[in-house]
Amino acid sequence: MHNKIFFKKRVIVVVLVLLGMSATQCRKFIDVVPDNVVTIDNAFTLKREAEKYLFTCYSFLPAENEPIGSLGFIAGDEVWLPKDGFLFANTNWDIAKGSQNKVSPIYNLWDGNNSLWVAIRHCNIFIENVKDPQKVYDLEPELRSRWIAEAEFLKAYYHYYLLRLYGPIPIVDKALPISSTPEEVRISRDPVDSVVNYITGLLDVAADKLPPKISDVATEMGRITKPIALAIKARVLLLAASPLFNGNPDFAAVKNPDGTLLFSSSYDQEKWRKAADAALAAIEAATQTGHKLYKFIGLNKMSDTTRTQMNIRNAICDPWNAELVWGSTKNVSLASQDPSYIQRICMSQIDHRAPINLAAFNQFSVPLKIARLFYTDHGVPIEEDKTYDFSAFNAIRTATKEERFNLAEGYQTARLNFDREPRFYADLAFDGSVWYMQNSVTESDSATYTVQGRKGQRNNEVNTELFNITGYWVKKLVSWKWAFSGTVNAATSENYPWPMIRLADLYLMYAEALNEAAGPGAEVFTYLDLVRERAGLKGVKESWSNYSNSPGKPDSKEGLRAIIHRERLIELAFEGHRFWDLRRWKEAAVELNTPVTGWDRTQSEPGDYYRVVNLHNQKFIAPRDYLWPIREYSISVNPALVQNPGW
Repeated sequence: MHNKIFFKKRVIVVVLVLLGMSATQCRKFIDVVPDNVVTIDNAFTLKREAEKYLFTCYSFLPAENEPIGSLGFIAGDEVWLPKDGFLFANTNWDIAKGSQNKVSPIYNLWDGNNSLWVAIRHCNIFIENVKDPQKVYDLEPELRSRWIAEAEFLKAYYHYYLLRLYGPIPIVDKALPISSTPEEVRISRDPVDSVVNYITGLLDVAADKLPPKISDVATEMGRITKPIALAIKARVLLLAASPLFNGNPDFAAVKNPDGTLLFSSSYDQEKWRKAADAALAAIEAATQTGHKLYKFIGLNKMSDTTRTQMNIRNAICDPWNAELVWGSTKNVSLASQDPSYIQRICMSQIDHRAPINLAAFNQFSVPLKIARLFYTDHGVPIEEDKTYDFSAFNAIRTATKEERFNLAEGYQTARLNFDREPRFYADLAFDGSVWYMQNSVTESDSATYTVQGRKGQRNNEVNTELFNITGYWVKKLVSWKWAFSGTVNAATSENYPWPMIRLADLYLMYAEALNEAAGPGAEVFTYLDLVRERAGLKGVKESWSNYSNSPGKPDSKEGLRAIIHRERLIELAFEGHRFWDLRRWKEAAVELNTPVTGWDRTQSEPGDYYRVVNLHNQKFIAPRDYLWPIREYSISVNPALVQNPGW
């Protein structure tokens, strides 16, 4: 039942009034003017109709699990794609390939077809009408308060999403009257700090009226609760404290035509303290309502090695598990044959009983630099582990019986794939890897499904469109309950809500903010180590002391910052966070100017297959590419707007 709430965009149909030229011109600046007032009034006569309008407000939430549409998946460098023209022509992948522009911006949420200003307008209309006690006469006071809070949260979230993209944005707190003149809608951008204060203030107001958890799990899962609002507040403050917006000299001179500076030119340490306090408040609210790090409790016969991997995989794929603070039900009910279904995009043909089954698309290909990112089994980076030598990372090695739960026994694969942490084997599949599923052919994790990715082998290529280009698949996002349907081009799987916020994310947010605010301290390590422990690793201090060639790294703020950043990139890999984190840390100019590489999939022999192939030379221009361009036309018709630097 709950999947119906947000699955399709349910926008109330309204009849637009034929306005004069002035009103038409208004819409070109920013869509904040309401539609036909009479029709809107009809939408707020009864509780049932008002709830439909609330669902309209929800419907604009970006589908973060949509492979083609999500920025986090294909607009950065975390996954690459085999080719243009099949599923991903004219999509956000063009951003990753350097095609963003100001004439017709890609993923234009300012004034494009999916403008979030329209979403904000709907939220304002809903709030203004439902606050009127003379309207929606059959709506109970407690429910009225909750619905208003949900719309307030959504309005804050849409402002936050625009802030991440564009930096300073106009604050649109009310829907302007339908009679508004062009001058009244020629609004300018507000300074970043003002926008942050507005968003967090609105989230505080909403949080006080939201329920601590969903009580009607049959129909309301995915709707906003108090822990969600507090978690987003923490995320907003973390963004505000980060180098992109906290005293960034690249933006110090950006100002409105009237001279208003849009970015603070000075660094403010206190912003990190505010972010830390907000993250801790969100953690406390979440734990008080029963949220905790996920642990797999299945009774299936498996080794401790595989059970640790299931702790990691099912933190994502086990529907509505206790770690999930906010799960989005958008785009999760699609049939496994649909190309926009995330599991199908990631999956490979691992079942030898269905070797030509086209239910798996093999599209999301993980670059070598992401595979190298994961730690060794000692919990430190491969370039720091003093007990292992990864210098010849593509050297050939044969997997032993002791390694059979991670690697196919007796199979030859690259040095890079040995001696890695559990998240490496839980998140990734590759030539020679084990891919354990619930319907294992052996009914255990021994001698189960494996991947064979070299030319002529089962997982190398189904046809000229369906193949993995780098040699690494995203296992993390595929439910362990996926099952191919014989030789038919079909499969079954279990849908799961997309993890917008996990408790592990909050732990890492808190650790990051606390380290920046006060430096290394016991509480920073406590929350870092909770995430690592679930991933099967020892604590940070123990791991670096025993295995790193830089044992003192965790003792300084700068060293611990690097550790926290990497921990976050690993723990939250393939969940859409890397795209945004690299930007707020101002690390995108380094990472997104690194070539995208993979193994040579055209080769059949191990020694030839494990040659590094350059797939694309990414180009990130700083500071320009840290912020989205506003469409050139919008700037030309509104003299109050200023373009982002470099565009």
